[in-house]
Amino acid sequence: MTEVQPRPATDLSAAVQAAARGDESAFARLYAELQPGLLRYLRLLVGGDAEDVASETWLHIVRDLHTFRGDEAGFRRWAATIARHRAMDHLRHHQRRPAQPVPVEDLVELAGREDTAASAEQIITTGRALAMIASLPPDQAEAVLLRAVIGLDAQAAAQVLGKRSGAVRMAAHRGLRRLAELLGEADPQARP
Repeated sequence: MTEVQPRPATDLSAAVQAAARGDESAFARLYAELQPGLLRYLRLLVGGDAEDVASETWLHIVRDLHTFRGDEAGFRRWAATIARHRAMDHLRHHQRRPAQPVPVEDLVELAGREDTAASAEQIITTGRALAMIASLPPDQAEAVLLRAVIGLDAQAAAQVLGKRSGAVRMAAHRGLRRLAELLGEADPQARP
């Protein structure tokens, strides 16, 4: 069985402790490191509302950071757990009160500072990857995102999902195997 290795992460233990003491630059470092992965994970769970749920997640983190005790791995697990809880709350809320879509014409687009072509290419690439992951069964998709994108080990991902670590390892393995099959089908040059 292929073991999913959490993505390499910067050691943020000192930043976690400094942020808990109120150091804004340490918190900014934590945010910059974790936000992209949390957003990808939340897009799987809540789709287009991921930014809103991520904002709620970070508000909760800021509010309770002074009570957090642990290292960087514990912080990643804690943040992913909060994100998942906020996502589930969001989904329950919208099941009770469905949203009214706003026509695109009513929205104003502001120009960004970054290179538009590079941003578009990154969005397309990330979008395709997330669409492939989203096509997996939900348990596999969550396991792959928590392990490979957010960088949690199997035990931490299991705690976030409320499952056994062996079940998370198996779901991530099956999900990655299916993604490899999908990539092989999408790239005819990849076949021998």
